[in-house]
Amino acid sequence: MIDSMTHRKLSKTAQRPSPTRARHGATNATWCKRMLSVSALMLAMASTATWASDVKNQQTQAAADIANNTDTCYVEGVSDRLNCGFVTVPENPNKPDGKQFQVHYVVLPAVKNVNHEEALLAIAGGPGQSAIDNAAGFDAMLSKVRQQRDILLIDQRGTGRSNLLTCDEGAQSPLSFDDDNADTKAETQKCLAKIDADVTQYGSLNAIKDFEAVRQHLGYKKLHVYGISYGTRMAQLYMRLYPAHLATVTLDGIVPMQQSVLEIGASIDRGFDLLFKDCQETAACHAQFPELKAEFDQVAASLAKAPVMENVYDPVTGEKTMLTMTRGKFYGSIRMALYQANVRALVPHAIHQAAKHNFQPILGLYSLTIDNAGMAMGMHASVVCGEDMHRITPAMREQAQHSFMGKTMLEGLEATCEVWKVPAVDDSFSEPISSDIPTLLLSGEIDPATPPSWGELAMEKLTNAKHFVAPYATHGVAYQSCANNLIADLVRSGSVNDLDGECLKKDVRRSFYLNASSVEPLDATSTKTTADDNASTGAKE
Repeated sequence: MIDSMTHRKLSKTAQRPSPTRARHGATNATWCKRMLSVSALMLAMASTATWASDVKNQQTQAAADIANNTDTCYVEGVSDRLNCGFVTVPENPNKPDGKQFQVHYVVLPAVKNVNHEEALLAIAGGPGQSAIDNAAGFDAMLSKVRQQRDILLIDQRGTGRSNLLTCDEGAQSPLSFDDDNADTKAETQKCLAKIDADVTQYGSLNAIKDFEAVRQHLGYKKLHVYGISYGTRMAQLYMRLYPAHLATVTLDGIVPMQQSVLEIGASIDRGFDLLFKDCQETAACHAQFPELKAEFDQVAASLAKAPVMENVYDPVTGEKTMLTMTRGKFYGSIRMALYQANVRALVPHAIHQAAKHNFQPILGLYSLTIDNAGMAMGMHASVVCGEDMHRITPAMREQAQHSFMGKTMLEGLEATCEVWKVPAVDDSFSEPISSDIPTLLLSGEIDPATPPSWGELAMEKLTNAKHFVAPYATHGVAYQSCANNLIADLVRSGSVNDLDGECLKKDVRRSFYLNASSVEPLDATSTKTTADDNASTGAKE
């Protein structure tokens, strides 16, 4: 995604104590690409830009920091010098004398640190994303909170710098591989054989213990917690296990404890349907793409018979390369585009062009996931296989058979989990969170992953909470609306009582692109009717 899938890597020399990430099993590209296409949840975050000269300066300074054995660092997209460090934890908490590894954290210091005993912990999604890699996005969204509170980012075990579990390097081009016919089980076995870790120990429950260890290490008495997407599960577990140490909680793009993330298939289908509905109800989009749903079905049916293979220009390098456009890539590219409003606006044009046998626009969307969306797919598998797979019911299996994304996701993860062999969590894991901690819940009406109904489910036993639905937001409401101000108000006051979600109703819809470069028709003239004027701005009639 143009705004959500930008590369926000921590400068390699800015990590302490090691200048590079530890990678385990970085050998099997096919498995990671296949896993990405069936991954359960994906996190969308606002983009940030870092000029090359700035990065060079940051890397030079960070190298000097390491040489001097200091505990400061720079991260890409954040100009401030930050505090960084790690705690050493046992891989298996039941074997405290066994294998150890480092859980890394970064602290974005408060501008005016008037409360040294509190910080806001921002938890990334995925499962499998690095919070530190997304520091710039968190910093921008939480800028008002940071005026008086530190922002704490922790790379959850199995992600980023905390014993990364992934298999994301290989010679095969992601554009050319045929994901629809990949042998997921065989590729998973190859990956697992080269991972130097006990993959059964990288679930959410052990990770929460790590988070609490970091809190104690840094000496914060209270944390305000912000979780996005899968990060909302982590936030809820923190509420359950360590309530005395939490001041407030914000859940954005909510995964309720009662819900298996594998039920996301129906949510994805809902996201697709809302896109087609929005285009049909927007005059300019409907006029330009009157048969959008039919064109989508046409392309999907054609790719189901055989992939399209052709030479294209690589959207990253600009070089000629072979593309194998499969049904999985087609669906997956559109699915990921729905996470960000500005990228969602490109989708009707991309579908229309694909129906005309021009896959370059779809390829542009697909290219934004080539780096596995920053996901540690080994950690992703450890979480989903242990916490979600066993919750699949016969009814859910039946429902999945009627959805390409649902069916593909379920089959792929079943094959992976058969190899990963992570024991299922106890049934109590799935019980709703009972809490009186002041809690703000945020849902986007057009979210293709975590619909508002999931937020309502999470509210079941929260006695001091408010749930706001932003009518024009996708995934990650705080990045697209005034919700970041609501979070700041919650942290400042410690109460949900005076929070008002009226500002979320502001119409922030993006106009649909009608061609490759404009939201205006190519033959637009200055003589338009009032209806046409409304249509050209994407206004609904």
